[in-house]
Amino acid sequence: MVDTQSPPPIVEMRGIEKAFGAVQALRKVDLVLYPGEILGLVGDNSAGKSTLMKILTGAYQRDTGEILVAGRPVQFKSPHESRDAGIEMIYQDFALCGNMDVGQNIFLGRWPLKGPFVDRRAMYAEADRVLKRLKVDVNSVYQKVESLSGGRQQSVAIARAISFEPRVVILDEPTANLSVMATERLLETMLELKRQGVAQIIISHRLVDIFAVGDRVMVLKRGEYVGDRYIRNTDEHEVLEIIVSGTRETALTADEASRRRPQSSPLPNSSPQGGGT
Repeated sequence: MVDTQSPPPIVEMRGIEKAFGAVQALRKVDLVLYPGEILGLVGDNSAGKSTLMKILTGAYQRDTGEILVAGRPVQFKSPHESRDAGIEMIYQDFALCGNMDVGQNIFLGRWPLKGPFVDRRAMYAEADRVLKRLKVDVNSVYQKVESLSGGRQQSVAIARAISFEPRVVILDEPTANLSVMATERLLETMLELKRQGVAQIIISHRLVDIFAVGDRVMVLKRGEYVGDRYIRNTDEHEVLEIIVSGTRETALTADEASRRRPQSSPLPNSSPQGGGT
């Protein structure tokens, strides 16, 4: 899975296994993520995608395997520890407080203090800075979150994650409940984060979104790795075929698949970014 032309990985997961009682959720799964890369993580509803990401963020503990962040072995016992290492996960429900405003949500639970009081001026100034960094269109940092559209609430959730200055952002089904316009805005935000060097993993059933912004797509099936491909070298049909019929025994990494692809008949470039890891 490692491209010798790429920089050192920001995240490596090796031989990850996880069981819940008699159910084996993950079997010897490997994952590699590079700085500034957008990796699509796909598979059916029992593939183990969310379980793998919850292990990466410390919400679950792995049974066996190894995790390295920037080349250093880590053992996250909580999401707080993974956050300290620069890894943020944004869940489907956004985890926002609707009765609070945008600025309060971005700094929820860690409002800046000035003496014994909340330093509101500093909080709203920093919230505005983060939103501008992401080029997010929100009318005011004083606006109640419950009055925002689903797409803009998603933007606030991303802004909160970015305020921690992460090196890796994981998005769980980020476009599942968004309109077409809101989806386009979210994908633009993801590309902006990519330009800033933030690595991203997007868990999604919507291959069209992954192909719009992704560099690479990785497939899990019944808790096993069954292959990955560079977006520039594949199409949705091939990825769907891997999801449906792929096995661990027939799995090819993106580099292996690239070497086997006939050079005389390249697939169309499905990504506006042209892939590149």
